[in-house]
Formats: sequence, C-alpha cells, structure tokens
Amino acid sequence: MVGFVIYPKRHLQKLINKGEYMEAIEYAKSIESKYENDHNFWFIVGGIYFILDDAKKALPLFEKSLALKNDDVETLIIKTNAHLFLEQKDEAIECCKRIIQIEPDNYEAHGLLEKLKNI
Repeated sequence: MVGFVIYPKRHLQKLINKGEYMEAIEYAKSIESKYENDHNFWFIVGGIYFILDDAKKALPLFEKSLALKNDDVETLIIKTNAHLFLEQKDEAIECCKRIIQIEPDNYEAHGLLEKLKNI
C-alpha cells in the first residue's frame, strides 16, 4: 500500500490496469471519504466488483454514481449488464429505457431491449 499519493484516483486506475483488483478495492476504501461526491469514483469501484463477477456488490455502487449524475449512460450500460448477470430482466429493461430517454439513438440499449422483450 502506498503511504502518500498525490493523485489518488490515478493510483486507483493504475492498480486496476495492472489487474490488482483486490488491492484496488482496499485502496478505494481508504480514499472513499475524499470521493464520496464523485460519480466517476463510484463507477470505477463498481466496475472493479463487476470485473470480479460480483455484480451484487457492484450495483449499489452504480446507484451511488447515478445518484450523483443520473444521466451517465456509461454507468447505466454497465448497470444493465450487472442486472443481466444477476438474471434481473425487469431491472435491465428499466435501465435500457432510461438510456434511451437520455440517448434516443443508443443502438446498444435498443438492441438489448429488443432481446430482453423476446426472452
């Protein structure tokens, strides 16, 4: 663990890029209070859990991110995928609908929505 880091989020990203996910999670916990109002921080930490196939832990972090920036399509897309991973069809459909409200031409959301309606 690094004692003093000038750019904590950059350090967090470096840990992720190296594939050191567990260390990244521990580091994120240590800087969480500094970034509690940073939607991107919560997106990044949720993404770590999602990479580790722990969608259940990722979802509340994506929710924190969306509470701070409710029109972030990138967060909504990964949140949709987390719901799909957990086989939560209705929640995934709602995410797709939110994406389409924000970006009416979002082909990924339209494609997912079409597939989900046919399941």
